[in-house]
This record gives sequence, C-alpha cells and structure tokens, in this order.
Amino acid sequence: MTARFKRLKTEMAEISIEQQVIKEGQRQVRTKIEDINEECEQLREETKQIIQQSANTQIRLALMFNILKAREEGDFAKTRQLTQLLRAVMAHSGII
Repeated sequence: MTARFKRLKTEMAEISIEQQVIKEGQRQVRTKIEDINEECEQLREETKQIIQQSANTQIRLALMFNILKAREEGDFAKTRQLTQLLRAVMAHSGII
C-alpha cells in the first residue's frame, strides 16, 4: 500500500511538472502570436502607406502627361490650370 502511495505521489509530481511545461509552452505561443499580430498590423500600415504613395504618384503622372499634351496642343490655359493642380497635389502630398 505504501509503495502504491509513493508511486501515485511520484506520478502526481511528474504530472505537475508536465503541466508547468505545458503552461510555459502556452505562454511562449501566446507571446509569439502577440508578436506576429503586432508585425501584421505594422505591415498593414506600411502597405496602406505604399498604396497611398502609389496612388499619389499615379495622379501626378497623369497630370504631368496631360500638361505635356496640353502644351503640344498649344492650350496654355489648360496647361496653366493643370500645372496649378499638380502643384496643389504635390503640396498636399508634402512633396513641395
């Protein structure tokens, strides 16, 4: 009977150690998930900024193309208007 209690006590100690190891593993996994979530959020923000910069670049390129086209056609009023718009877009983007 005493041997059985000793064996049970030993098994309970081993189970306790295993539970502690499992808890530590869960804590590590939770920490890694939090780190990954933070990195994902940072990547989302960077992607958002890149998309915005790309859109601004496309707008500026379209305006520049239309300015050149208006100059070729000799439409200087349109050229002036588009140039002012380009300056406004660039100022809004913080480029100038």
